[in-house]
Amino acid sequence: MRRIAGGALIALLIAQAGVAGVLTATLEDGTEIARFEIPEGSGWCVLWRHSVKGFEVADCYENRGGRMVLVRSHLPDFAAGLDHIPGRGRQVSDGGGGYWIEDLDEPVPGDAYVLRLGRGNVDHRLRVGDDIQSLSERAPRARVRIALTGDRD
Repeated sequence: MRRIAGGALIALLIAQAGVAGVLTATLEDGTEIARFEIPEGSGWCVLWRHSVKGFEVADCYENRGGRMVLVRSHLPDFAAGLDHIPGRGRQVSDGGGGYWIEDLDEPVPGDAYVLRLGRGNVDHRLRVGDDIQSLSERAPRARVRIALTGDRD
């Protein structure tokens, strides 16, 4: 009996470890402009520059069980359109005059969303580890679908 239970546990652990994801950015016609492998528990950020102030803003996500989850955002200032909503995460200083909104833990419906890319100095980018790819360079002002897909139950 223990041998069967142990085997079932190993199979479960292998299945959980196998929840790999693929992060893609695609144009409306299906053309892929960026692709990253995102293992379970790993994350990425969408970066852009505020259109008025010019500083970098970041929304950071994680692959949790094959699902796209917004985990934190970095906002260097309380500029137009940027603010912390009480009850939605926890605001903490970044030590440089801006702030992080931590503990957002918001699943993204359908594990995807559509984003209209900025052009020029707005420069929407995807950052996975040290790899940064500019979506705006590849398709300025286009609508792109950013999605996490992969193995799921």
